Formats: sequence, structure tokens, C-alpha cells
Amino acid sequence: MNDFLYELFSVKKPVIAMAHLPALPGTPRYDPTLGVEGIVERVRADVQHLLAGGVDGILFCNEDDRPYSFHMGLEAVAVMTRVITEVRPTDRPFGVDFLWDAKAALAAAKATGAAFIREVVTGVYESDMGLWAPDAAGLYRYRRQIDAENVRVFANITPEFASPLGNRSVGERAQSAVVSTLVDAILVSGPMAGAEPDVSWIQEAKEAVGSHVPILLNTGAKTSNIRTFLQYADGVIVGSSLKVDGYTWNPVDPERVKAFMEVVKEIRREG
Repeated sequence: MNDFLYELFSVKKPVIAMAHLPALPGTPRYDPTLGVEGIVERVRADVQHLLAGGVDGILFCNEDDRPYSFHMGLEAVAVMTRVITEVRPTDRPFGVDFLWDAKAALAAAKATGAAFIREVVTGVYESDMGLWAPDAAGLYRYRRQIDAENVRVFANITPEFASPLGNRSVGERAQSAVVSTLVDAILVSGPMAGAEPDVSWIQEAKEAVGSHVPILLNTGAKTSNIRTFLQYADGVIVGSSLKVDGYTWNPVDPERVKAFMEVVKEIRREG
């Protein structure tokens, strides 16, 4: 069994909570009246609520840099790196997600001491950003070049706002990502942020890779469905349902975090 997930988070079925950044400089929705200092303070407040609620890890993401780009500007990478450096947890793991520039995520992870990145690294997709063809070979070579091989790659094989080209099943894509692309964890998403996938996709991915690589639910986790998903998933990344009113763009709601973690802890005790 590949137990690096337990070694990293020190719990079974870890909960990785999203810390969504407001739009960064150089992107259309950036708010100059908020400024970089304002971004830092907003993310700091969310991270404090998440940590106080007992989540097992944090995933920093430039969620509001809409419309997303495959190549982020230097200014956005620099500011995101600063934000993470100022508010990162010191007592539990954290990761970086740059939508959708995997090299930018890896560079920020290297600079900040992140344990993992979350990206799309395999396949070809038609997407809201146009044709999407990640370069896994380039990413892994870059990881070696910058001495970041301790940064794990969590790979989303059913990315939001996109559809895969070709007819390979979820299980086939999961198995291929493990064997040919050497990913460290497989993530399964619904069609958009906050939307849950079909639970059968989790089952199928799990059956395809066995115990070699962990499978995580990547979107759509809620207190009402997490018990079902964690029957099959090895962990979960959760964002929208922990926000005020369950809305992605709102601040974190401490009571929602507490309620979600109570359910997960109960599942762990039962398991």
C-alpha cells in the first residue's frame, strides 16, 4: 500500500481545505483598492478559520483569476508566493494550485515549502480555455531542474469546465496517469467547482489503480454526501461547501468547517 498520504497528514481520510485567493494583479478581476495587502489579510482570515476548524491541510488556489490562463504572469506568481509565505500553516501540510499553469504552481511550491501541487497533467481536453493539452514530460523535467522532487503531484483526471477528447474511461485514465505519468495521487472532480462527480467514478478509479496511489474526491464534498464518498475515496479536497451559504466566492464559514469535520471524524472512528 502506498501510505504516503497517511505519512503526510498523520490521519486516515485527510481533509484538504481550499484557501481561495482573490484575483491577483495582472488578471481581469484584480481589485486595486484591495491591493496585495488586502489579499493577504483576506486569505489569512480564511486560513485561520480552516485551521481552527481542524482541517488536515490547506490548498492555496488563485480561484478568482477568471478567465483562467495556461500561462500565468510573473506578477501573479510573485504575489501568490508572497501570500502563501505569509499565511501558510506551520503545523500541517499545504499545497499550491495555479489555474492552469502547473509550472507556476511548482515554482510557488518550491519557494514556499509546499508539500504538493494540484494540477491537470495528463490528457487532452476541450475546455472553457480552449484546447487543453498539459505537458507532463515538461513538468516533471522542470521539477527535477529546480530540485523540487519532494513536491508531490496530485493530478485531476476529470477537470472542471472541460471534457476529455477520446473515449478512455475514468479507470483507464487513472491507470495511465499512474503508470506512464508517475502521479502521486489521483483526483476526481465534478463538472465545475462545488459540483460532485458520480460516486461510480471514484469507485472505478480506485479499482483501476488499487492500493498503489490514493484517490481523492476533488469537488462537491458536503456534510450531506461525504460519508458516501469516503467509502471509496482515500481523502477529500473541499472548498465551496465550507464557505458562507456554500458559495465559492464567499469567506469561509467557521460553523460549516466545524460541522464538516465532525462528520469526517465520526467516519474515521467508525472505520
